[in-house]
Amino acid sequence: MEDSFQAQRQFVANASHELCTPLARQWALGQVALADPDATVDSLRRAHERILVAGRQQERLIEALLTLTRGNAGIDVREPFDPARLTHEVIDARWGEAKYRNITLHPSISPAMAAGHRNLAERLGTNLVDNALRHNAPLGRIDVATGTVDGHATLVVTNTGPVVPPPAVDRLFQPFQRLGATREARVEGLGLGLSIVQAIANAHDATISTWARREGGLSITVTFPVMSSRPQPAADRPEQAVAPVR
Repeated sequence: MEDSFQAQRQFVANASHELCTPLARQWALGQVALADPDATVDSLRRAHERILVAGRQQERLIEALLTLTRGNAGIDVREPFDPARLTHEVIDARWGEAKYRNITLHPSISPAMAAGHRNLAERLGTNLVDNALRHNAPLGRIDVATGTVDGHATLVVTNTGPVVPPPAVDRLFQPFQRLGATREARVEGLGLGLSIVQAIANAHDATISTWARREGGLSITVTFPVMSSRPQPAADRPEQAVAPVR
């Protein structure tokens, strides 16, 4: 229990810090602009644009925290959804960004059906692909696959990128962890992407298997439970840990 309370206190402290940073930036930008005796329309416009950027960062963080909370709260009623279709939509929305980053997307989409919360499941797939885009290598690649194994719908996202020490993989699924992140990734990411993936997987009673690739990057597999023929209330879920690292 003490470990749980300590983890909660650490999360609150980290969340407070992450929220205060853009707030402090907005305040400083506004004060500097107002204190400038030679301010012009152009300089005030630039300051306002930077304030809006800081505001958008706060919005993204708050949205991520709400999604994390929703995932941890569980799912009351589970409805059928198609992970293959959701994954198609996620990939279609990110072709442009992948091209901009010189990263090649390689989808391999096979039929798969699961039950749960469609919007949360879409966020899970989105976060996995976004994580693979941000933490990749120049001229890298991302393989995204869906399928069914022994009645279980699966989603697999594999990416090239920096080498991740296997003992450090578990930390990636903890809030506000950015192991060895580049400066660009730190600016873009909030350090909540994979912790949200973990929370949504827990809500669906899904398992996550993560392998640190020897040549760099990660391979993450999400395996959903066998789908019941009818929508079912969410069952009590045991504590879940990140699956074995290879």
